Amino acid sequence: MKEFITNKILMVRPIAFGYNEETGKDNLYQIKENNSADAIEKSAEKEFDAFVEKLRGATIDVIVLQDTLTPHTPDSIFPNNWFSTHSNNTLILYPMYAENRRLERTDKILEFVKDRENLKIVDLTENEKRDRFLEGTGSICLDRKNKIAYANISKRTNKELFNEFCETMGYRGVTFSGFQTINGQKAPIYHTNVMLTIAENFAIVFLNAVEDEKERTNLKDSIINSGKELIEISEEQTKHFLGNTIELKKVNGDKILVMSKTAYEALTEEQKNIIEKYDEILYADIHTIETNGGGSARCMIAEWFL
Repeated sequence: MKEFITNKILMVRPIAFGYNEETGKDNLYQIKENNSADAIEKSAEKEFDAFVEKLRGATIDVIVLQDTLTPHTPDSIFPNNWFSTHSNNTLILYPMYAENRRLERTDKILEFVKDRENLKIVDLTENEKRDRFLEGTGSICLDRKNKIAYANISKRTNKELFNEFCETMGYRGVTFSGFQTINGQKAPIYHTNVMLTIAENFAIVFLNAVEDEKERTNLKDSIINSGKELIEISEEQTKHFLGNTIELKKVNGDKILVMSKTAYEALTEEQKNIIEKYDEILYADIHTIETNGGGSARCMIAEWFL
């Protein structure tokens, strides 16, 4: 039977985490702290370990891959951008926008699948030579049950390549362009998964980010018509990473929605009540990782369907 929600995930433990100058150009959620590089790294390690412990305490099967000092990869803690796994025995490798993020792709991932029979590997990384990027489940939010893929088109999410992904994997694609306000100026949202979470029974979405009325209506209708309760969040809540959450399941099949403490504290009571009709909420304090990395709980988790 195909799985749509996983109990097994992969996370990368950092060794040189810090503010990435390359990605900071368009990831406006990143903030450069004044702390020393060593202090930031040590804090990130502590947050990571506590997060993994919480997940394992909730019976989530966590594969931890330890990062290495070389090559230097300050964003390796966000593995969901360079690969994804699928219940049809497929592993996909993705083309990355920032050159130093391409160094995160490691053959170590193949060690976990070397004994798997009939594994299909779809390697999209050659698209980097054509400046066509698609950054995994950062770029694509998947409704695996209904075979719908959502993508916010940006520098990091090429529409043509997204459509090719949909054709290859048998998904119906829904595209839109989301914007945020930074210092009074409109700027594109860099990744889909900071403004959208797709769970089995609900979706969390910063709907007003989509300025085009047709695109906004199409996005909303697609979510509602697939049987999900819509939880609209504000721009301020999005900045607190409330869109960057992920649904997992415990060993007993109960569902949990994983988020950061920052995101949890941004929830309204009404939103919390809707989520808790379906899922238990698990949250962790990952403030250092969020601040310097510009990504939150969902970015840190690569679902493992193999």
